[in-house]
Amino acid sequence: MSTPAAPSPAKSAPLDIFKALEAAVTAAHAGAAILQAYAHKRSELVVDLKARNDLVSQADRQAEAAIIDELRARTPQFGIVAEETGGSPSGPASWYIDPLDGTTNFVHSIPHYAVSIALVAQESCGAADESGQDGPGPLVAVVYDPCREEMFTAVRGVGAWLNSHRIHCSRNDTLADSLLATGFPYSDMSFTDNYLPMLRDAMHATRGVRRNGAAALDLAWVACGRFDGYWELRLKPWDVAAGTLLVREAGGIAMDPFGRSDWPIEGDIVAGSAGVARALHAMIEKNLA
Repeated sequence: MSTPAAPSPAKSAPLDIFKALEAAVTAAHAGAAILQAYAHKRSELVVDLKARNDLVSQADRQAEAAIIDELRARTPQFGIVAEETGGSPSGPASWYIDPLDGTTNFVHSIPHYAVSIALVAQESCGAADESGQDGPGPLVAVVYDPCREEMFTAVRGVGAWLNSHRIHCSRNDTLADSLLATGFPYSDMSFTDNYLPMLRDAMHATRGVRRNGAAALDLAWVACGRFDGYWELRLKPWDVAAGTLLVREAGGIAMDPFGRSDWPIEGDIVAGSAGVARALHAMIEKNLA
């Protein structure tokens, strides 16, 4: 008598990617409402120092709590990794949350900050998105700028949008014609000697370099063509997860300049239109430590 064959493992159901996007948009609005309420009563804002030049306020904490409440209620199957409360990846995918990207701008009443939320698939999660891709990395991205009421969204394999309009990276493919963005060392100064030559080379090789102080918005602006390229080192995964997907779905490149992972989960990133990103990487590579 023959032994019955073992049943093949059940195939994971595709993620409901658009339900996840809806949840992220709702959560971003909830977090931004708290930020904007504090923006109108900054005298009541209590600011703490996490590390040198690394600020956190109760606006960050309360916005994060509101975002997490929305995401847990709407997508309980996903893990949570958040800037202020931490967490570890779990389930088929996890939310990476920065409730206030650009805290120093916010504290100083500079209207350039954003809520950043990304759903990131785990390694070998076995759950395909709508495009059939099932590898690790960002699946859904939301970056919301409440000061300009600009909502940047992306879905892996589908595209990127600013409000209701499809967006694309710049068509420029040369550094000489590029406007770049970057971020200066602000807390960890150990790599300043490596960074300054990169900045010098970029100043000489391009139309200019901007430092606006909000990585998520820098990447969103690359995705919609305002910046041609962007690089920064020593960030956190929640700083770059959403922006990485925005740039990729807008036709650009967003990569780890050290080549360690499929997406810049270590917080080191080079992004831009295809030609600019490659040229930018070649320019800074000799100073990477």
